[in-house]
Amino acid sequence: NSENSMITVIYFGALRDALGCDQEQLDWAGGTTEDLLQQLRARNANWHQALAPDQVFKIAVNKQMAYGVVEIPPNAEVGILPPVTGG
Repeated sequence: NSENSMITVIYFGALRDALGCDQEQLDWAGGTTEDLLQQLRARNANWHQALAPDQVFKIAVNKQMAYGVVEIPPNAEVGILPPVTGG
């Protein structure tokens, strides 16, 4: 089946502010959290900076925190959470 599924990507906190959107639907051919980040970073400099590899953000797939690179299933909900600043 070569039909792409959709995933919902939700941006939280400072990321939402930096990117100017809180959620979107994306065509998804399958892949990992790292594939998704690379796809988003490729949009423009603002996205690349906000989602830079040296930023310590967390990713949740279907409301489960992902540790390391994980597969994103079809029709998943992916949350990207900005770095949490201690204090």
